Amino acid sequence: DMSNPRASVLIVDDDPQLLRLLSLRLTKEGYAVTEAASGEQALAQLALAQPQLVITDLRMSGMDGMALFDAISQTRPGLPVIILTAHGTIPDAVAATRRGVFGYLTKPFEARDLMHEVERALALSLASRVPAADDNAWRSHIITRSPLMDGILSEARLVADGDASVLISGESGTGKELLARAIHEISPRRARPMIAINCGAIPEQLLESELFGHVKGAFTGAARDHKGLFRAADGGTLFLDEIGDMPLPLQVKLLRVLQERQVRPIGSTQSATVDVRIVSATHRDLEQEIAAGRFREDLYYRLNVVSFTLPPLSERREDIPLLASHFLAQQAPKYRKEINGFAPEGMELLVSAAWPGNVRQLLNIVEKTVALCTTSVIPAALVQRALQRQGEDLASLDDAKKGFERDYLVRLLKITEGNVTQAARLAKRNRSEFYSLLHRHQLDPALFKSARD
Repeated sequence: DMSNPRASVLIVDDDPQLLRLLSLRLTKEGYAVTEAASGEQALAQLALAQPQLVITDLRMSGMDGMALFDAISQTRPGLPVIILTAHGTIPDAVAATRRGVFGYLTKPFEARDLMHEVERALALSLASRVPAADDNAWRSHIITRSPLMDGILSEARLVADGDASVLISGESGTGKELLARAIHEISPRRARPMIAINCGAIPEQLLESELFGHVKGAFTGAARDHKGLFRAADGGTLFLDEIGDMPLPLQVKLLRVLQERQVRPIGSTQSATVDVRIVSATHRDLEQEIAAGRFREDLYYRLNVVSFTLPPLSERREDIPLLASHFLAQQAPKYRKEINGFAPEGMELLVSAAWPGNVRQLLNIVEKTVALCTTSVIPAALVQRALQRQGEDLASLDDAKKGFERDYLVRLLKITEGNVTQAARLAKRNRSEFYSLLHRHQLDPALFKSARD
């Protein structure tokens, strides 16, 4: 997918004629090309050209192609490298792909084969266009080169300066807490704590005392004073995860604290003033919850001064190679393994998988493959197995519903060969409802037209 028509490619060859030929071919196809006549020169140009792909000859005087690849993996791990080899060096080429080289072509090669390799490499290119690291420490936990995510982060940066409450929506596992942390990290409150609590994971009675504190003897088991998270986060940020699961009686108390900027511990007659910024998160549709009477509208407007919706992983697939390599680098040392990367076919499987559990599920899959891997590159078969296995671990109810819904829609579209009117009738839904279901699962009926199995 050439969504970036001017993808930049660095080509390296000590044969001037071949270099020229390669350069002409790639330029004609719309790539921005940088040439280097030696491995040493290529390294010098790497920082300047910021390429998304390197194509190098294997046999060169001075630094050869493999030495260049090793040097590149030191400074830009994940930047794909394609190696050009003469006929006699096939065994070297096989060894090279084991070490993580993206691919190799034997000379003389067809222009078509070259272009196919280039497009495949760029589609999975990990050469993230990450901006310079200087002032990006605040967002360094969010691994992305998705325009969607970049847009959200630019807005988050502006919002962080003030004290407005922020509501982050998104499916489970999309990184809502990471965004909350990033906002805290670049806000004027960064020197004070950010404290996170999951409102859905704690029983009501406990949640109240966790948030607002209690005095000794306020209830059975209250053996000493507990100041509560609001006061612990004073001057900083309080992150309320799964706010949509907060019981109604507590919603009333939370609203009061936000209005009065004062918190009264359970069993106390004294209120304490608090200064916290509230960032909350939910995977539920809060407007639906309000309509159903499960969430207070006045609290919603208080929390939702600024809102962000994080895209599911399936809408930022260009981040999958980036995230997978990042998780691999984290997990491999944990299992004391030397793993250089994923086999290209393995990476393709990851890029095209469904990911109902989003980034968190991707981390799980990478960890599983690392745990089972016995080679220096994770083979496609291992990825396939981990992805199939995933269904056997119990999915959350939401994920299971979504998975079922998607499979069901695919079956209907197959049966009706992409006829939406017929499919909607079978599903007992009107057409517009059915279209929005298809849209939610990113299914295109046209793909099923007379695709007779």
